[in-house]
Amino acid sequence: MRGLVGTDIDINSFSLGQRVGETSVLSLSVTSMSFGDIPITTEAIPEGGIGSFSPTFSNLALSYAKEFSNSIYGGLTLRVISETISNVKASGIAFDAGIQYITGERDQIQFGIALKNVGPTMTYSGDGLSEAVTVISNGTSINLNQKSADLELPSLINIGFGYNFLLNDKMELQTSGQFTSNSFSRDQIGLGAAFDYNKLFQLRAGYLWEDKITDDIERTTALTGLAGGLSVNVPIGENESRIGFDYSYRTYRSI
Repeated sequence: MRGLVGTDIDINSFSLGQRVGETSVLSLSVTSMSFGDIPITTEAIPEGGIGSFSPTFSNLALSYAKEFSNSIYGGLTLRVISETISNVKASGIAFDAGIQYITGERDQIQFGIALKNVGPTMTYSGDGLSEAVTVISNGTSINLNQKSADLELPSLINIGFGYNFLLNDKMELQTSGQFTSNSFSRDQIGLGAAFDYNKLFQLRAGYLWEDKITDDIERTTALTGLAGGLSVNVPIGENESRIGFDYSYRTYRSI
C-alpha cells in the first residue's frame, strides 16, 4: 500500500490460506511497515550527520476458521507483534476472535461480530533507554537505565451487518454497515455497497464516518471517509479455482 507519498512510508502484506478438512481453513499472514531512513540526532549533535536509523513495525498472524453449520462460522487469530528502531524494541502477542451468522432463503442476510487486539501489555526495552550521567559530587560517570511504561494494545470491537439483493441470475448488489468501538480513538460507523457480476467482477464503494471527520482542526485521522475498489477474478481449471486481482483506494489529506 502506498500512503503519505513522499514520506518513505511503505506497508506490505502477504497471506496464504489452506483448507484443512471439509469445514476448516488455516491461514498465515505477514504485515510489515517501514518508515524510511531517519537521521540520528543527540543532545550534543542535534543537527545530525552521524548516520540514520530505520524503524520497522511488523506482525505475524496465524488464523483458524471453522464452519460450524450452514449458518454459523467462527475464527480465531494469534498475532505476534514487533516494533523496533535501532536501539529500542517492543514485542507482544494479541488475539482476535469473531463469529458470523448467515441466514435467509438465499443466504442474503449476514451478521458478524469480532473482538480484536486483545492481549497483555507491551514494554519497550533496549540500549536506547539507558543514558550515561555524571554524578556531580565525585565526577563519576554511570549508566542510568530507564524503565518504559507498559503499552496497552489498541483493542476494538467490530459489529457488521450485510444484505444482498439478487438482481438476476448473474448480478448481485451487496450492501453492508458496521460499527467499530475503539479503545483509544473515536468510534466509527461505516456503510458500503458492492456490485457483483457472476463472481467475475466486483465494483465497491464505501464511507467510514467518525466524529469531527470533516473538521480540519479537530479531526484526528488523515482518512476522509471515502473508499472504493474493484476486483477481477479469472477462473482456472475445472475445480472452481480462481486468480484474483484486487485494487482499493482510500481518500485522505494531511492533518
